[in-house]
Amino acid sequence: MNKLQELINSEKPTLIDFFAEWCGPCKTMKPILEELKQKVGDNVTIIKIDVDKNPAIAAQFAIQSIPTLIIFKKGTIVWRQMGAVPANILEKQLQNYY
Repeated sequence: MNKLQELINSEKPTLIDFFAEWCGPCKTMKPILEELKQKVGDNVTIIKIDVDKNPAIAAQFAIQSIPTLIIFKKGTIVWRQMGAVPANILEKQLQNYY
């Protein structure tokens, strides 16, 4: 099993930010995710996946638009949102899962 699959299947919620370097709204997510990480600490795993460098993973999760944010818990998608999302909204969503 690869590292991504381990994270997705974890008891701990995993937030994945699907992005691309050239995407303007994706760039706005970087400081939002940094702020979120400070708030949720080790309760949540937060990772970023570049869709241009990982097209197979993007296809696996049917990423049509970026940024797309997905929260996984025990291998299941529990929340999914396209577009930039404020830290407080992400934090509220994540609190449901830890």
